[in-house]
Amino acid sequence: MKRVSVRHSPVHGKGVFALRALAAGERIFEYKGLITTWREATRTYARRADAAHTFLFGLSDGRVIDGGRGGNGARWLNHACKANCEAIEQAGRVYINALRDIRPGEELFIDYALEVSAKARDSASEYACRCGARRCRGTMLAPI
Repeated sequence: MKRVSVRHSPVHGKGVFALRALAAGERIFEYKGLITTWREATRTYARRADAAHTFLFGLSDGRVIDGGRGGNGARWLNHACKANCEAIEQAGRVYINALRDIRPGEELFIDYALEVSAKARDSASEYACRCGARRCRGTMLAPI
C-alpha cells in the first residue's frame, strides 16, 4: 500500500502527505535524484529564473543529490522548524524517517537547516520560513 502522496500544500507549493498512519522511527522513503557535484548542480540551477528554488540535498562526502533530475516525490518535502520527519544519510543515500507518529492526511516536513554563504544570508527573504510553528525561527537556514 502506498504510504504518501504529493499534492498542493497550504505551507508552500506542493507537499508530501501521509496516506496512512506512519509510526515514529518508520522509514518512509528515499530521497532520490541524480548524484552530482555541487559545482555541476550550482551551474544547472544558476541558469534558472528561480535559482533559489532547488531540489538539492547535500551529502557528507561533498556530493549532492539533485532531486530535480531523476528524483521522486521526496523532493516535495517542505521545511518546518518543528519537523515531523528527519533525513538520515547512510552509505551515500538519504532516507526520510518519521520522528513521531504521523496521522493520515498530515503533511510531512523536514528541517532544511540550510547552510549558505554569508553573502547569501544577506538575502534572507529567499529563505523565509512559512511553517507557522509556535516557535518558528523565521528562516529555513540553520541556526548560526
